Amino acid sequence: MTRLAPTLALAAGLATLAAAGLAIAQGTMPQPQPAQPGMMGQMPGMQQQMQQMQQRMMPGAQAPGNGAAQAPAGGAAQAPAAADPHHPGATPPGTAAQPASTAAFMAANEKMHRDMAITFTGDADRDFAASMIPHHEGAIAMARVQLAHGRDPGMRSLAEAVIRAQESEIATLRAFLARPR
Repeated sequence: MTRLAPTLALAAGLATLAAAGLAIAQGTMPQPQPAQPGMMGQMPGMQQQMQQMQQRMMPGAQAPGNGAAQAPAGGAAQAPAAADPHHPGATPPGTAAQPASTAAFMAANEKMHRDMAITFTGDADRDFAASMIPHHEGAIAMARVQLAHGRDPGMRSLAEAVIRAQESEIATLRAFLARPR
């Protein structure tokens, strides 16, 4: 149990960091929130460690709560061209050189996550089914992006199989949700 609290705090911090990184990449910065009591407040130095990690992952980015980013002399603020640690060499989102497949994957991913934000009922079976439908729809959308833009025969075959399997599972999940309680 003593290791669980730091792990949960780190996970919460990473989620916050990811949201801030997305906001920075999109050229918007989240508004600073008042300090909230909780795990971060109970863990001395954790907030500072998270800010240092953000600086290492996104050089030139300003940590949340440290004021607004300065606009360049030529006009509107631009997102820093920070390296994506998961995709080295990737073009930052929102740049003109972004491939069409990247924009399509990002749109599918954003829709899937938005649609997965369901109101939970406390019924694990129904919540699972309701969450998995948009998750599978996201997989289908990503598979269709692969088919539209991918060239590898093995990946194209896998994308077709994903579509078939996910459509079948969506039908099963919808049938479950349609049953009376």
